[in-house]
Amino acid sequence: MEEESENKPQNGSILISEPYLGDPNFERTVVLICSHVEGEGTFGLVLNRLSNLKLSDVVDIYNDSFEAELGIGGPVQYNTLHYVHQIPDLPQAVQLDDNLYWGGDFESLRTMIGTGEVTPADIKFFLGYSGWTPGQLQEEIDKNVWIVNNNAANKLFNLEADTLWRNILRQMGGKYKVLSNYPVDPRLN
Repeated sequence: MEEESENKPQNGSILISEPYLGDPNFERTVVLICSHVEGEGTFGLVLNRLSNLKLSDVVDIYNDSFEAELGIGGPVQYNTLHYVHQIPDLPQAVQLDDNLYWGGDFESLRTMIGTGEVTPADIKFFLGYSGWTPGQLQEEIDKNVWIVNNNAANKLFNLEADTLWRNILRQMGGKYKVLSNYPVDPRLN
């Protein structure tokens, strides 16, 4: 029964793509679930895909020294900006885990960035998002497309994006540690 609850995504869960997924949008990705509501669907952000843009390339932020990279949150609506952060007093932010929040009032955030209250180490920005219709994500989990980790969200700000997939699997240990070494293209082994 414990394994069944481990396979159930919830707000703050991490999805780790299986190494042999084959979908270029999600190959070797780590996705943070920001909203999972039975009957309504799921909203998440890919955490380990960087764009070549900075936040200042897409919005005015009132602080020329604030250099934040933009990630690619997923294949849906690249014209939208999303963020996860460690700012507990940002109005309207949704708490996902201990010291991990999603969204919040953007004007308040811009002011906090402008006054130096928020640094790039406190926040991660994303263009676009990942979404699943009701039941779709659970179907994919049941088909072993995703590994669900309900205990890794608090590590997201401590690991680098380019090694996040491998490091999360390694930290999970056992069979997941073995998966972390799976070659990108096994035919080249």
